[in-house]
Amino acid sequence: MGFKCGIVGLPNVGKSTLFNALTQTAAAQAANYPFCTIEPNVGDVAVPDPRLAKLAEIASSRELIPTRLTFVDIAGLVRGASKGEGLGNQFLATIRECDAIAHVVRCFEDGDITHVEGKIDPLSDIDTIETELMLADLESLEKRLPPLEKRAKGGDKEAKEVVDLMSACLTLLRDGKPARLATPTGDNERIFKGLGLLSSKPVLYVCNVEEASADKGNGFSEKVKERAALEGAVAVVVSARIESEIALLPLADQADYLEAVGLAEPGLNRVIRAGYALLNLITYFTIGPKEARAWTIPRGTRAPQAAGVIHTDFEKGFIRAETIAYEDYVAGKGEAGAREAGKFRLEGKDYVVADGDTLHFRFAN
Repeated sequence: MGFKCGIVGLPNVGKSTLFNALTQTAAAQAANYPFCTIEPNVGDVAVPDPRLAKLAEIASSRELIPTRLTFVDIAGLVRGASKGEGLGNQFLATIRECDAIAHVVRCFEDGDITHVEGKIDPLSDIDTIETELMLADLESLEKRLPPLEKRAKGGDKEAKEVVDLMSACLTLLRDGKPARLATPTGDNERIFKGLGLLSSKPVLYVCNVEEASADKGNGFSEKVKERAALEGAVAVVVSARIESEIALLPLADQADYLEAVGLAEPGLNRVIRAGYALLNLITYFTIGPKEARAWTIPRGTRAPQAAGVIHTDFEKGFIRAETIAYEDYVAGKGEAGAREAGKFRLEGKDYVVADGDTLHFRFAN
């Protein structure tokens, strides 16, 4: 279990170049003109986690199976997308199916690559995309609200709850603020998610900078980071051009290339970590001689539900979880050493799985 992240942005900001690098394919056509991506391209990528290789080494696992996440390359949005401009309706529908938005923002100067707005202004670009998402949400809610209001007036309690939440979102949207600033609690969280609002999606700003700024960013990316901090969003600096070059290199040569350009790791790693933090996801491991495998769950997940990610029968018949923290597994050089050190635990149904836990589930058939 990972998450589905839609890559959005204005045309010519580097979305498809980044997608190609992330998925190490040339499935998305990267070209210097708007709408070169007509159908959304989908790519599954492995989540890099050095802990998995370490655990596999200790357990002599024959196979490593990382958890995966999905990136969807969505064609460039333009001003008026909410009204169908630039194939906007099709693209907005694709965004609605994603769990989060990776908003690629152009943070570089290049006279050879045209900008659809005729200037380099990342904050204005963000406003353009955000406005189109909010306008689409506004139109959607205003259409859906009247029939629900009638049901609410007729005594339908559930309709009343939905109307109250919709009204709160409409207030934000009419004020020029995204729906994600709403703070639903309890059952309202489920209702809020069910509204399918585009501007409610968590946002990760990907600042696409020139190669010389790939390590620390530049003045443009600093402005985006400041905005992200004010919004409670996340921002990460990446050079799509460097990432595309890394993707073409053999794995053995990538470390030398990264060192030469002053980077400690590929941008993919930073994007994934930022995405995990954004969606509050964690990883646990199942380790054995046959395979070492990583699994992704939301933070706060209890042991039976974590088991259900592997198979629904594990959750239904859950008895207990054999648990060793990652650090204790490594320190003990495996399960036997962790047991001897008193770090092996049996946890029940109320146990909240921690990031890095190695787990073995006992369940009844």
